[in-house]
Amino acid sequence: MTDSLNGTTVERDGRTLRGNRLKKAGQQTERRRIKAFQQIINVGPAIERDFLLLGLTCPQELVERDPWELYCELCRRTCARQDPCVLDVLIATVDYMNGNPPRPWWDYTTERKRVYADRLAAFSQTLKDV
Repeated sequence: MTDSLNGTTVERDGRTLRGNRLKKAGQQTERRRIKAFQQIINVGPAIERDFLLLGLTCPQELVERDPWELYCELCRRTCARQDPCVLDVLIATVDYMNGNPPRPWWDYTTERKRVYADRLAAFSQTLKDV
């Protein structure tokens, strides 16, 4: 992992995070002080809009939430199957707000595939049937 001089760019496994989506190592914002969704690693304008669509008004409402339930509700409210990477972002965001160290969303892809593969396939089928 390499940080740019201002701490806004990190490269990892050939991928880059830019802007407000990354906090420098050692500069973790205390979770209770986070006031805006975009202060959280991996959250940009699109995911923030998704949280608002879900009825969430502050980042602390993510604590102890089930990322799978958030994902399913988002799919229902948008009347569309969301990309599975959105689930990765939700897992990463909830994990971070529950006090774990910040990690890029793609670190959660393996977990998502292991834990949610069967549920994701079944859920995708129910969306097609609607």
